[in-house]
Amino acid sequence: MERRRPASSEDEKPTFLESTRALKYLPRFFSMIWQTSKPLFLANIIARLFKSALPVTMLWLGKLIIDEVVLQTQSDPKVYQHLYLLLAIEFGLVILSDLLSRAICLCDGLLGDLYANKSSVDLIRKAATMDLAQFEDPTFYDKLDRARRQTTGRVSLMTMVLFQLQDLITVASLLAGLIVFEPWLVIILIIAIIPSFINEAYFSRTTYSLIKSWTPERRELDYIRFIGASDATAKEIKLFGLSNFLAKRFSFLADKYFNANKKLTIRRSIFGSIFHIVGDLAYYGAYVLIIIRTVTGIVTLGDLTFLSGAFARLRNQLQEIFSRLSKITEDALYLQDYFSFMEMNPLSNFPTKNLPFPPKIVSGFRFENVGFQYPSADRWVIRHLNFKLKAGEKLALVGENGAGKTTLVKLLTRLYEPTEGRIYLDDIDIREYEVTAYHEAVGVIFQDYVKYYFTAAENIAVGKIELLHNQEKIESAAQASLADQVVEKLPEKYQQMLGRRFSGGKDLSGGEWQKIALARAYMKEAQLLILDEPTATLDARAEYEAFQRFAELTSGKTAVIISHRFSTVRMADRILVLSQGQVLELGSHEELVATKGLYAELFNLQAAGYQ
Repeated sequence: MERRRPASSEDEKPTFLESTRALKYLPRFFSMIWQTSKPLFLANIIARLFKSALPVTMLWLGKLIIDEVVLQTQSDPKVYQHLYLLLAIEFGLVILSDLLSRAICLCDGLLGDLYANKSSVDLIRKAATMDLAQFEDPTFYDKLDRARRQTTGRVSLMTMVLFQLQDLITVASLLAGLIVFEPWLVIILIIAIIPSFINEAYFSRTTYSLIKSWTPERRELDYIRFIGASDATAKEIKLFGLSNFLAKRFSFLADKYFNANKKLTIRRSIFGSIFHIVGDLAYYGAYVLIIIRTVTGIVTLGDLTFLSGAFARLRNQLQEIFSRLSKITEDALYLQDYFSFMEMNPLSNFPTKNLPFPPKIVSGFRFENVGFQYPSADRWVIRHLNFKLKAGEKLALVGENGAGKTTLVKLLTRLYEPTEGRIYLDDIDIREYEVTAYHEAVGVIFQDYVKYYFTAAENIAVGKIELLHNQEKIESAAQASLADQVVEKLPEKYQQMLGRRFSGGKDLSGGEWQKIALARAYMKEAQLLILDEPTATLDARAEYEAFQRFAELTSGKTAVIISHRFSTVRMADRILVLSQGQVLELGSHEELVATKGLYAELFNLQAAGYQ
């Protein structure tokens, strides 16, 4: 099975300068954490400040204890009062260190959860501002996927940065101690840790580039994992015997990623081990020199304990700081994925006036030379559309699959923005109206409506979620769409959980789900109602009843209907026939049949099936 190869991680590896540039997002990151809980953040910082001062304090106490023991053996061994005091202080600091560690861990965990919640909410709201056409672009979706992954994975970055600041204070205090006693140890220390830092900096950038280049494949792996074990696909997987196919496809992609990652991991481990040995040699070289100076009487036994302990602690902490710094820059690159998405703008850049939607549509909608094509696409989905949808008119859209009917509706509802041309409402460009108010005035049900695994009432209320607790309105919408007949059969009526994903849920037939979805369109007091194949899974009687209701309830309102059933289409005032994204015919049913064009051909073909 041949699959496209992702770009080489070596080719796309960011430079060291590019990696450090990503650190500019850290202030913004910590600003978000500060906003989640100021008391927790302050408590975390204060605990870390106290914790950072403990290592050098405890090493110094250890020196004093050793020197005191040596002193007591040389003078009066019965005098232990000062020694016991030092031991008591050290014991108290050990207890304090443990309590501070637990407090820090608690604050980190709580802040991490709060940040994950906040960043997820912000991402959901940001995604809602993007144009629908952007979601249908794979490159945009890769960015969204990487941003989504960062809402839960950046808790470790916060902890690392705070530990970095804490360790820097500790290192400064330990360095001061070394400089006072043996400043030459600082030079050996630098030699010990630089190679390890260079190694970690190189491989952190390589790891990021590998993961980034594999974003499309990882999305495909997530998709295969989902459809391979989902209630939505279980029937077809069993009937078509797809489990082996999906398992092989998943294994193929997963093994490719594993092998690419394995190669990088092995190289990182080998070089890391080599450079760590260099650090060990430097440490033990310094340790030998300290011992020699102690034996010759230049420093005391307590000094030996302090210097060896301080050098070992410094070496470990500096290695940890440099290693963590490379990890922070790596994680900042991932953080960049989140904030760069949050900085994206919709494709539409029309300077809107945010006009209020008119209380009543007067003249209707007018398309003037409207065209639309997807970003980075060559083919026009629709082009040169010129027609008028009159106020209070019911217009049916007809055409073969791919003719552009749903795209036209998405333009009319402002889910898409025209690539060229303009759409007017009462002689004002629809982009001049405030978008939320515009959407509020439109009721629409698409053929690919969502089955929400919520209660029946909630499923209906999503049509106007502000009315979630208005039971009278929900029941009225259900009666209008005939969904009340479905709800009456459910054990818990409107409070019945729908779908089988959660415990106690009841699944519905396709026609029953469609009635529930259709009720959403009636939740609004919409001036424009649009039904895109709304009765595709209803039987003939239910469809007729649904459209009779629709005709009654939309009396005096503007409506658009997409349907392949001509018994439904002919109920419209006028019918617009689309072909290859352009208006081919426009007129009433009788006029179009008499014209003997595409509409008449399609109508006669369908009628022949019933003879």
